[in-house]
Amino acid sequence: MRLTRREQLPATPEEVYAVLTDPAFQEAKCEATTDGGAYEARVTATATGHRVHTSRELPADGLPDVARSFVGSTLTVVEDYEWGAAAADGSRAAVVDLHVKGAPLTLKGVLRLEAVGAGSAEVLDAELKANIPFVGGKIEKAAAEPINAAVGIEVELLRERLGG
Repeated sequence: MRLTRREQLPATPEEVYAVLTDPAFQEAKCEATTDGGAYEARVTATATGHRVHTSRELPADGLPDVARSFVGSTLTVVEDYEWGAAAADGSRAAVVDLHVKGAPLTLKGVLRLEAVGAGSAEVLDAELKANIPFVGGKIEKAAAEPINAAVGIEVELLRERLGG
């Protein structure tokens, strides 16, 4: 299942990138999306950008019974962003790799920061895949809603930090 999302932001790609790679922002994102569950957030500088790693424990309430049979009452979502170097206009891209521990559910794709006028756009283009025969599509649809909700929370936090 393809997941795409485009968000306009009131800051340059450089400013957005600085917030996204701020460990305090990643901690706030995890706190806002876990409902009191355990989490871990790490940001590491690389030769060309940053690696952002988060791991969050979330309730599995919204998942179909077959999915909960894999993960139990909670699920651990592990998210990694590998940011590359900035282009001349400040735009960047990150390889996105999200998976759920103990379940065959992954989200793989690209998150781009693009210069748009005086601001920027954050563009997610990814493939959500549940590798479970017969019910994979149902699990993908069920997982898409909480993933989009978490992205929405992250974007609102990002806008708050950017002052817009």
